[in-house]
Amino acid sequence: MNKRLIVAIFICFAFILAPIWHSTSGASIKDTESATHGDEAASYQIVKTYQYPGYRLVQFTLGVLSHYSYMLISGGQALVVDPGRDVFAYLDLAKKEKLKIMGVFLTHNHADFVAGHLELAKAVGCPIYASAKSGDQFPHKSLKEGSKIEVGDALVKILETPGHTPDGLCGLVAPKKQPDKPNLILTGDVLFIGSVGRPDLMGGTASAASLASQSYETWTQKLSKLPDNLSIFPAHGAGSLCGAHLSDEPTSTLGVQKVANPYVKHKTRGEYIAAVLEGLPDAPQYFKHNAALNKKGPELVNWQAVPAQKKPDRSLTNPSRLYVVDVRDAKKYAVGHIPNSVNIAVRGRLETWVGTMVPWGTKLVLCGEPKELKEAVYRLHRVGYRAEAITPGAWKKAGLPLVKSELITPRDLYSQMQKQNSPVVVDVRLPNEWMGLRIGTVVNLPLNRLAELAPAKLDPDQRVVTVCNSAFRSSLAVGLLERLNFKKVASLDGGSEAWIAAGLPTFGHESKKTAHSPAPAAAPVPNRDIKLPERLSPAALKRLILDLPNSFEMVDIRPPAAFADYHLPGSRNADIVDVMKSPAYLAGSIPLILVDRDGSLAMAVGGILTQKTARPIKVLHGGLDAYWTETELKGAVRETPISGAAPAKVQPPPSAPAPGGPPAAPTPAPAPPKKKSAGC
Repeated sequence: MNKRLIVAIFICFAFILAPIWHSTSGASIKDTESATHGDEAASYQIVKTYQYPGYRLVQFTLGVLSHYSYMLISGGQALVVDPGRDVFAYLDLAKKEKLKIMGVFLTHNHADFVAGHLELAKAVGCPIYASAKSGDQFPHKSLKEGSKIEVGDALVKILETPGHTPDGLCGLVAPKKQPDKPNLILTGDVLFIGSVGRPDLMGGTASAASLASQSYETWTQKLSKLPDNLSIFPAHGAGSLCGAHLSDEPTSTLGVQKVANPYVKHKTRGEYIAAVLEGLPDAPQYFKHNAALNKKGPELVNWQAVPAQKKPDRSLTNPSRLYVVDVRDAKKYAVGHIPNSVNIAVRGRLETWVGTMVPWGTKLVLCGEPKELKEAVYRLHRVGYRAEAITPGAWKKAGLPLVKSELITPRDLYSQMQKQNSPVVVDVRLPNEWMGLRIGTVVNLPLNRLAELAPAKLDPDQRVVTVCNSAFRSSLAVGLLERLNFKKVASLDGGSEAWIAAGLPTFGHESKKTAHSPAPAAAPVPNRDIKLPERLSPAALKRLILDLPNSFEMVDIRPPAAFADYHLPGSRNADIVDVMKSPAYLAGSIPLILVDRDGSLAMAVGGILTQKTARPIKVLHGGLDAYWTETELKGAVRETPISGAAPAKVQPPPSAPAPGGPPAAPTPAPAPPKKKSAGC
């Protein structure tokens, strides 16, 4: 019997007969942005201490930068690996455990933060170990392939691993008595859990494709040949912009990554390079400046210095002269703020957003209460920014004007969205977040590109409401739009999280997961049902292909001959068995879109994958037959929400426009196949 027919029969029975327990209670849509708004995320925390024969490894995390750093400890000595600029966590642990910090190991020149190598060298008089190819301009001990660093009874063997940067190094750690039996590898930014380091941060000194090719060599010729049980400890986790789709797991093993990391699954150099270069988030403009600082050697910081106070003056309202950042929370900012100031709250990713929004070299003034200002100035040293400070009280006392902005409640916004004269709702999250869950027909203008896109896309005289998950980014967007002379700007209070809690309708593949239900009087019996992938209409898929081509992965599971005959742009062909078995298809955060001839097998395969992973799984409804008929022959059709995608508690009126926006204009169709394939 034909193998594909056997597979088809199997998956259909498996899909029908494999019910799962599925809860529909209120859920959180916490992302790596809103998950780092707590106090702990702003300071270094110990993730875990990992014990090995003769030594141990302490892993630190700094949530607001998604940064991992380490102390390798043995025999009363410690080697600090990839330290942040404020080095007190390492010094405190060394003092507590009576350890001698004998060196600092830099895996490469970091771009997303200013490293603490010179701070530690000054504090304890230790040497700095860095690549001989780094071009570093501060005193250091050069490392090359095969170099060794001894730390008590532990031995660190150096591997040259270019890819993320030309000077990338990894450190293989083993007991000195068994140097050929390493237990772990410190991978820096060349290999992450679930991803690899992006190769496009060199600012023209090396092409991204060239570095991606070196990354391929590093993986295929070095890292992949190491033992499968080797533990991996990278320099970054989920939320870092040094790569795409990083896992939130702090460590893994090489064997697991060989099957679960979607990037290293690519066998050919061309496929690997294409995968690494595709879908990269925009790099903040401060990255290149931090990389230069780290290479030159950042100056030492006076961490106890009191922020310099700025005299209240109307010149602070001139956006062409300076940048005022209000570090208070969104509610206090809305009550009254300095005109043209931007809200980047101290309880959040202050460092990254200041580095993204405030042009390097611009005069920066922070506004907030004294405690907030002290913390903000301290933390901005991590990314190389200096700032003066002013309090809201000083501004008010000087009799200078304040601007108020509206925080609109979810129910009020929902009500206004149903009226003919509704506001323009702007979702400032990333495209993949917007696709996953949205509150209706809204415009998606990502925050990092809002200042660039808003003048062309929006009318400054119309009322605009900005939306994100928690109101952190949407409040920031309010200030950006005010700087562009928008006069009627509001922000959704509490963001999408509050919208869901209010029981209001949402759309997208995450909407069922986050649907809010009031607490029942008695504990309900869980519904026993089958978790389904989201069906994607042909028109919706066509819009994604045209407007957001790098925001999803599309896999065509038809036979190779059928794929060669006709396929959608951006899709790749994969064997149906491989799609079901390979863990690579379960990893990642961008949606996986499955395509077949008529949608039947893709729906069954999607159902099986959906039960195994939290990754968004979508299926082209009706398959390529429907896509060809509805979009290529008849033109685009309008997307409508699938029944049940919104909570029953509040239903949008029949006249409300369907989510996803108007259909895309028809584009020239691909040449039709000479004959219709009989593929699945």
